[in-house]
Amino acid sequence: MDPRVDLIRSRIRDVADFPKPGILFRDITPLLSDGIAFRTAIDLLAEQARPLAPEVIVGIESRGFLFGAPLATALGIGFVPVRKPGKLPHATTREEYDLEYGTDAVEMHTDALSHGTRVLVVDDVIATGGTARATCKLVKRLGGELVGAAFLIELTFLDGGAKLAPIPTIALLRY
Repeated sequence: MDPRVDLIRSRIRDVADFPKPGILFRDITPLLSDGIAFRTAIDLLAEQARPLAPEVIVGIESRGFLFGAPLATALGIGFVPVRKPGKLPHATTREEYDLEYGTDAVEMHTDALSHGTRVLVVDDVIATGGTARATCKLVKRLGGELVGAAFLIELTFLDGGAKLAPIPTIALLRY
């Protein structure tokens, strides 16, 4: 096992019964507050993302910004935010997705990607995969070429990563 992964794992706090009873929440705030561990996570994501040759990172609001922006900097490429509806100031394109009870949506500026731009989608955690899938559809609709998706954590029991297939998926930690 890579000791760098052990360092990152040691900075993830388990919080029982949050946000409701029966849920074990993986809290990333201790990782974010540890400069060495946070930098290690970005470095490992960059190592795994570099062979995919992305030209831009598309980060999902809001914690995807925390990993996507520094990852873009580490790779020397641009960053494009995907936000909840009504948060972006210019013309946007929207993709809706299903929740357990109802729907939600994500938006991106319509001019954020040039046709054929190689895109890596980034978020902190992939759980059920709904937001990531919607973001991938949005990228494709706007002409981007999806080269992969990267996450700090994948909650494998919720099968979200499998729902992104055949897109290559990176996750530093899997629970």
